[in-house]
Amino acid sequence: MTLLPASFAFLPDIGGGEVVVVLFIVLLLFGGDKMPQLAKGLGKTLREFKKAASDVESEFKRALDEVPDQPTPPPKPVAPSPRPAAPVNRLEPPAPPPSPQP
Repeated sequence: MTLLPASFAFLPDIGGGEVVVVLFIVLLLFGGDKMPQLAKGLGKTLREFKKAASDVESEFKRALDEVPDQPTPPPKPVAPSPRPAAPVNRLEPPAPPPSPQP
């Protein structure tokens, strides 16, 4: 059983040591002064993503739950249009060749 928080559920094979190494590298790259700003920006991004995902989910639920006010009548059957009968091309056997005269 893993002891990772739910936020790391998308990374099932990452352990605590790897997380510490990644955070240390981020600290070296951005410095201690930029870390709070970076975390704040990441938090805002995640919050906006969750909000957009919940909006889409609620829109789908609303569309599925919507019931039309009046049932729509079934479509009327379309009568076939009168077309002239197509001429039938019948193949007749070819005429026998003329017999040779002796």
